[in-house]
Amino acid sequence: MALAGSLTASSEAQPPTSGVQGASWWANAVLRRMSLEEKVGQLFVTYAYGSGADSRHPKNQAEFGVDTPAEVVRRYHLGGVIYFSWTDSLADPKQVAGLSNGLQRAALTSGAGVPLLISTDQEHGVVARFGPPATQFPGNMALGATRSPDVARKAARIAGAELRAVGVNQNYAPVADVNTNPANPVIGVRSFSSDPELAARMVAAQVRGYEGEGRPERGVSATVKHFPGHGDTNVDSHSGLPVIHHDREQWRRLDAPPFRAAIDQGADMIMSAHIVVPKLDDSQEPATVSRKVLTGILREELGFRGVVITDSLQMDAVRKRYPDAELAVRALEAGADQLLMPQNLRAAYDGVLAAVRDGRLSERRIDESVRRVLTMKYNRGITRHPFVDETAVDRKVGTREHLAAAQEIADRTTTALRNDDNLLPLRDKPGRVLVTGWGEATTTALAEKISARGPATTRLATGAKPNPKAIDEAVAAAGNHDLTVVLTSRAWDDAPQQELVRRLAESGRPVVAVAVRDPYDAAYVEQARTWLTTYSHSQAAMESLTKVLFGETSPRGKLPVTVPVPGKPDTARFPFGHGLSW
Repeated sequence: MALAGSLTASSEAQPPTSGVQGASWWANAVLRRMSLEEKVGQLFVTYAYGSGADSRHPKNQAEFGVDTPAEVVRRYHLGGVIYFSWTDSLADPKQVAGLSNGLQRAALTSGAGVPLLISTDQEHGVVARFGPPATQFPGNMALGATRSPDVARKAARIAGAELRAVGVNQNYAPVADVNTNPANPVIGVRSFSSDPELAARMVAAQVRGYEGEGRPERGVSATVKHFPGHGDTNVDSHSGLPVIHHDREQWRRLDAPPFRAAIDQGADMIMSAHIVVPKLDDSQEPATVSRKVLTGILREELGFRGVVITDSLQMDAVRKRYPDAELAVRALEAGADQLLMPQNLRAAYDGVLAAVRDGRLSERRIDESVRRVLTMKYNRGITRHPFVDETAVDRKVGTREHLAAAQEIADRTTTALRNDDNLLPLRDKPGRVLVTGWGEATTTALAEKISARGPATTRLATGAKPNPKAIDEAVAAAGNHDLTVVLTSRAWDDAPQQELVRRLAESGRPVVAVAVRDPYDAAYVEQARTWLTTYSHSQAAMESLTKVLFGETSPRGKLPVTVPVPGKPDTARFPFGHGLSW
């Protein structure tokens, strides 16, 4: 049933004006009638288990003390929820729309009657929670290879519209980190570029696209991450605490430009990073709990007036440092407005309440953050349009037009790094092709697309860490084929994958090596004389790759990062902007 407009947030709180005045009036009116418990609830965003709002799930009882997602929302007066596949939230578009409507109904018929922020991580590329039939776009580094802010904006506009159609009104994207460290284990291709100015242009464009280009009810709140910049690290903050040694001038030059650009474009939210930057805050505190970073730099120096949300508080970088309740309070003291996914929601929620009641946090401080959250919900059109039309989902998600746009964009991203033997484009269609290397699904997809062009195609996936037997089998198989295409993923950090490519290249048979994630792989096997990179292993990326192999299109991508010589970070093997064509 279509629910749009059947319930709205508290009719007595509807403002008599619009725009900035309307948002302020509504937020203040709602804030005045909220209890402390309801206010504190607006500061929390978490997941809940179940495909429907009223679905009972044992993990909800174990983690939250209630049975259903709707009860989690009502018990904690949540400001927002986040969807993952592992919480059974993202089975298919109609299910997602139904879940969203059910959760909004739970929020609006309890407590202060404030609608929810409903979010997910739909960066695209390697981080895409909402899978097909939703349109899948190339990730950020692939978009960076197009050099086109218009392309980035278009991808974000379509992605945002599809999310909004299923009731997701906030996206944890775009990534604003500048990937200046090729050994970065957690950002990499999630970044647009190693160049701050290119990254800034692409981030600004995506903020415009996600947020509806002036039509707030058609888009989603963009959440720009991870402040003050997670690009120059070789530590994953999920499992450790990264330390970044940029001084303030380096930070302003290298890390700040994409965040400044996002703020100038009116980004609704910025997410903090669980990183230590000693020259920005000598206390050695992670940015998430650093007042110097979140208030002194983000609020006061950069002038950000939107909502600041933490990265997940379940990540080891911060959770091993403080208990759940203390971590939540410290993040609010630092200047955060919303707290994402505390490991123990009950402890964190009760801890914030206790901090207010004993005077450590003032209620005025809580009101500041709640007012920002309420204002954002009003400005994004969530208060006026909390529900979505479940009957319209199929007409709005994964449409033929959207899928064609995604393919057109992917066709602009494939980048040719080496073609030393002029092997490409293939002048004569090979009779037999071997597709091998990383990824069961990816080698299958590529083999199917090559086979559709006529060649007899064999698929032999060797895995992320091929053992000697798998390598020997691939080399032997290559001897019986006219062409071998070998795929790599993060081979720069994987010696067995490097050995596979090396052995194939030395076999004397024609070989095309393709980095389907990090372009840095291409610097690690000099013996391979034909290298392409797609930055992505999506279906659209594999179709684009196949078109380039057969000369149906020319490679159009240009490296958005510098690929250094291994062990020589200041020496370029493939410089920024490199990209062959034919």
